[in-house]
Amino acid sequence: MTECTLFRNDFVIITGGPGAGKTTLLKEMQRQGYPYVPEVAREIIQAEMTSNGDALPWRNAIKYRDIMLEKSIESYHAAQSNDPGRLLFFDRGIPDTLAYSYLIDAPASEELESAARNYRYNKQVFILPPWEEIYQTDRERVQDFEEAQATYEIMYETYQWLEYELMVVPKLPVEQRAEFVLKHTRSGLTGVDPKNGNRK
Repeated sequence: MTECTLFRNDFVIITGGPGAGKTTLLKEMQRQGYPYVPEVAREIIQAEMTSNGDALPWRNAIKYRDIMLEKSIESYHAAQSNDPGRLLFFDRGIPDTLAYSYLIDAPASEELESAARNYRYNKQVFILPPWEEIYQTDRERVQDFEEAQATYEIMYETYQWLEYELMVVPKLPVEQRAEFVLKHTRSGLTGVDPKNGNRK
């Protein structure tokens, strides 16, 4: 693997397969005062379904992947004004798009691999494991639980390949999950209050 751009400590990814509780966790953390960047995948699916477009995982997965990369890069650039002393959480990161490409068995473009290597986040990534008891499908999430498990495994391997360190978030009530993430993230920003950027 080629040399990567430096990790950005204030950009913290929370990822995992579909239906593992990511968005619920991030909303709880937002309630506690920690902002997050929403996942682009659902936004794309909703827009395409509204406009009767074909950039959908079940219609044109390659087109969907390419738009996902474009929107994820846009989200990353928009977040760069964030104070580096304050944590900003991401509901998935650019490497998720690379993992998705592997999942659909599509060759990853040079642009995609380059983006995954060069748009960097905190080296520590929080990943939520498949959790069948809470798993639900809906209008935008059509994968069955088996597909959710496969997604998790590919994401784990992809982030490892990109030299991130994975921390599995335990299957706990959402408040305890938020406590776990915040406890383990604080250790990466020594001397800085991750909520407001002030020195302790």
